[in-house]
Amino acid sequence: MARPRFASTDFLAAARALARQHGPAAVTVGSVIGHMGAPAGSFYYRYASRDLLLGELWLEIVLAFQKGFLAAIEAGDGLAAALHTPAWARENLEDARLLLLHRRRDFIHGDWPEALRNGVVRQEETMKTAVTRFAQATLGDAAPDNLNRARFALVEVPLGAVRMYLERREPPPPLADELIRAAYNAVIAP
Repeated sequence: MARPRFASTDFLAAARALARQHGPAAVTVGSVIGHMGAPAGSFYYRYASRDLLLGELWLEIVLAFQKGFLAAIEAGDGLAAALHTPAWARENLEDARLLLLHRRRDFIHGDWPEALRNGVVRQEETMKTAVTRFAQATLGDAAPDNLNRARFALVEVPLGAVRMYLERREPPPPLADELIRAAYNAVIAP
């Protein structure tokens, strides 16, 4: 009888399921292979460590979230970028909980694995560049106060508006959009 074959995507799916249920700290090599019924060797054939698996999971989720946010910024629509957070959270409730209720350091303690480091740096730079570009185009320049305004309207307010709902495993209601829109207009429109 042939042994079942396990792909990297199978291990990512198991890690995602465990992290959604119990948080990233609950994802261990043992819990992943136990969840899958896979041998440890199969895990280590694909991943050198738990950190590599969880780092890949975090990067996959954050890049999926950022795709719509960055598209809105590229289109010159800051309000759509701010409203992307509750919209994405509604469509991806469990991944939104992982991304928005946990910090990157909850997935990996210490240094990021070399194999993922460049992806993390690119992700950070892409976000920083988008917010800077938005501040320049919308607020006139990327002076520190304007960058803070942009971050507040595009990132901090939307996170604050959805956090309490995600903690209760509830999709953000239309009220979250209304509050984000009001804050955005108060901070950016004048």
